[in-house]
Amino acid sequence: MTDFTTDMPHTTRARSAPPKREYYAYFGLIFLATLPLCILTWVLSAARRMELPEKGPFAKAWTQARIITPQIFSA
Repeated sequence: MTDFTTDMPHTTRARSAPPKREYYAYFGLIFLATLPLCILTWVLSAARRMELPEKGPFAKAWTQARIITPQIFSA
């Protein structure tokens, strides 16, 4: 008898990688949503202290998006 199971093509499972497009879409939306508030707080902080804050509004919005987006995907 011949064993035909050894000649069968190897089937690989599809990778279960996280959906990057969806992550980047949420990241972009959260970044754009937090940007106006970060600009406002940056301007108010600069006006109150009469000096520029250490982090700019884009860096703060980027940081907020980096914090919030993974929390959405881990829920």
